[in-house]
Formats: sequence, C-alpha cells, structure tokens
Amino acid sequence: MARLFGTDGVRGLANSDLTAELALDLSVAAAHVLGEIGAFGSGRRPVAVVGRDPRASGEFLEAAVVAGLASAGADVLKVGVLPTPAVAFLTGMLDADLGVMLSASHNPMPDNGIKFFAKGGQKLEDAIEDAIEARLREPWNRPTGAEVGRVHEHPQGLETYISHIVGTAPARLDGLRVVVDCAHGAAYRAAPEALRRLGADVVTVCAEPDGLNINHNCGSTHLDVVAAQVIASGADLGIAHDGDADRCLAVDATGEIVDGDQILAILALAMRAQGTLRRDSVVATVMSNEGFRLAMRSAGVNVIDTAVGDRYVLEAMKAGGYNLGGEQSGHVVMLDHGTTGDGVLTAVHLLAQVASTGTSLAELAGVVQRLPQVLVNVKGVDKSRVTVDEGVKTAVAEAEAELGDTGRVLLRPSGTEPLVRVMVEAATPEQAETVARRLAATVQAELAL
Repeated sequence: MARLFGTDGVRGLANSDLTAELALDLSVAAAHVLGEIGAFGSGRRPVAVVGRDPRASGEFLEAAVVAGLASAGADVLKVGVLPTPAVAFLTGMLDADLGVMLSASHNPMPDNGIKFFAKGGQKLEDAIEDAIEARLREPWNRPTGAEVGRVHEHPQGLETYISHIVGTAPARLDGLRVVVDCAHGAAYRAAPEALRRLGADVVTVCAEPDGLNINHNCGSTHLDVVAAQVIASGADLGIAHDGDADRCLAVDATGEIVDGDQILAILALAMRAQGTLRRDSVVATVMSNEGFRLAMRSAGVNVIDTAVGDRYVLEAMKAGGYNLGGEQSGHVVMLDHGTTGDGVLTAVHLLAQVASTGTSLAELAGVVQRLPQVLVNVKGVDKSRVTVDEGVKTAVAEAEAELGDTGRVLLRPSGTEPLVRVMVEAATPEQAETVARRLAATVQAELAL
C-alpha cells in the first residue's frame, strides 16, 4: 500500500481522493498521536489550531477535521482563511499541541490537502506521519460528556500574524510601489496589509477569492499576470504568492522574473553583510540553478544541497544550525522568524532590502547569472520507476555526456502530483530545450501507464 503522506501532507482530489471521512479519521489519529506527545500525557486536553485556504472544498473538510479533533477530546481554535505559515506561527504562539492547515498549495482548485503541524508549529517528522497512518481507524475509547473537545472561533489570528510579520521587517518600505498577486488565495488580506503597514504603496491583483478561483491563471505559477500589472501601474516590482502563501516569487520593474534562487541569494548576501547568516551558509535543493551556486561561492557563502521539498530544506537547516534556506519555486525559510516557508515574510524582507539599499530589484537579482534551464513535467507515467528503468538511465547518461561540464540533468518524481519532472541546464536555451524534450519523450515512452 502506498504511503498516505506525501512530501507536504496528504493531498488529492477533494471529495474523491481526499474525502470528509478520511479527513475526520486522519484528524482523530493525529489528535491521538500528537496529543499523547503533549497534552494527554500531562493529563490535560490537547489544543488544535485549524485554518484553511479559500477553496470551496475547504469548507466541508474543515468541518470534518474539527469534528474529528473534538470527538477525540481536543479543543479546537478555528482561525479561518489564513496562509499556511500563519497557522504554523499561531500553533506555536498559542502553545497548541497541533495545527491543521487545509490547502493544496499551488494545485488547481478541485484538489485539497491536509497539513499537520506539531507543537511549536513544526512540520511533522516522517516517523510521526507514519504513526498517524498506523493508527488510522484504530479502535479507540471515545470521550463523552464534558470530556469531548470544545470548538471556538479565533478571528484575532489574522491580526496576530500580520503584527508578527511587520515586526520582523529590517526596514520600512516607504516610497516603494509594489503589485501583489494573491492568487485569490489565503494571503488576500494578510499580504497587502502587512506591506501597507510598512509604508508601501500596494496594488493588488487576484485578491478576491470566491472559493472557485484560487490559483486560476494567477499567482506564483502564472507570473505574466503580476508582470503585466507592474508595467501598467509603473510599479517598482511585483510579488506573487501561491494559494496558501508559503511561496513568494517576484518580477522587477520591467516584468522580468526574479525566482526563488535569486531571492534566496539576495537575502543570503544581506544577512551575511549584517552578520546574521549562521555559519555563512544557505540551504538549497538540487533544483537550484548552477548560477546560484556560482554566485554564492563567489561571495564566500556555502551552499548545502538537499532533496526537493521545503521539509528537507528545514531538516538540513535544523541539523546543521543554519537559519536561511529555500527553493527555486519560492519557498524561503527564515528560521529566525518562522518555522516554515512563508511567502509574506519573504516578500517583506526582500522589499526591505530594495528600500534600504536604494537598489532596484533587477540590480540586486543580477548577482545570480542563471544558466538556461528547462523544466518539463511528464504526466501519465509510473513515477516510481524513473530511477530504475534502464531505458531512462541510458537516455540520461547520453544527455549528460552531451552536456559535459556546461550543464546538468535532473529527473525526479513529483512529491505532490502524479508526474515526473525533467530538468536540464545547458550552455544555451536551445540546447537545454532540445535535451529536455528528448528526455521527456523517453520518460513518456518508457514509463507510460
């Protein structure tokens, strides 16, 4: 049987793969496992923080999660529509025993997901996820009477989170005009308000969620929207989040994309200059562009590589004592201020560097000279065989021989979607495109379902 938890919680088509019954049962199991680590072991009732993004399916899934938690004897604080990192922050700030976020991040609206946080707002270790799976639908003694959990609204969570983000800013943003694409998602209130409180002139786009339009042709996976608005409004730069706002990507004043590698480099150099970059190191994934590594090496910053996924970035950061890490996709983790990737936090610190230095985003991002990179998603294949299929291995070896020292190849199964990602870096865009398409065709032919 396949593992239920992926790289970022449990995710699938809402009301098909991810049903109300599964959400309820998972919440019961999580309350038992995480409650025993904390509250139940000390004789008190556990407390859970529950938030969601604006997806329509989040409404019934939230009801199921709350029912499961309360039936297991946990008190529930409902914080409503908030970014994933806000739920993580509130879990820690409120000293709750666990947090639950209902979101499928950048996935299309019909999908949804359940992410759990442990005490302190920490992402779950594999062993804890396995324990939750193992106890799914196990027989248990149900509390009754006064022992059942109580459910409370906690609307002040939004203000608490915004105040926290604003309080971390190293500089005000007066004089900056910024476009913020909220992806009709969870940050539609928090992101614009945080930037306005710091003095920025904010233009919002895609900040009117209706439950059905989240991520639809907008946000961090459709940067043409924010780029067009930046040019039309004469803004200094633009910021784009995904549905649950744990990502931040940007565009400069001309609409050119500034990706997660460049954002990470800007923050790393700023922190190193301020003496706050621990061990003069930054954690990144194997998907980071080679140009990022060259820029960091030139600046005397070490790069620690991990597997793809912000959970693996986090694990490496904690294990090595580092305080900055992230992904090309825009997940940036700043452990001095949060426990997980936070798009709104990232935007504030990126803009603060632009404002405090008086340097354009384009000039700051120019420290990274990216190698041409092409990423192709191959759908409808058995992603579990990508590392063992002989035909694929032969094609990869031939591509690597062709690229030599001027590029690299990376094939990996997606941790959140049923597909294989083919990434190629090369000396020219044309070569990267040709090699990537050829490899993608081989993967499709060899691993077709």
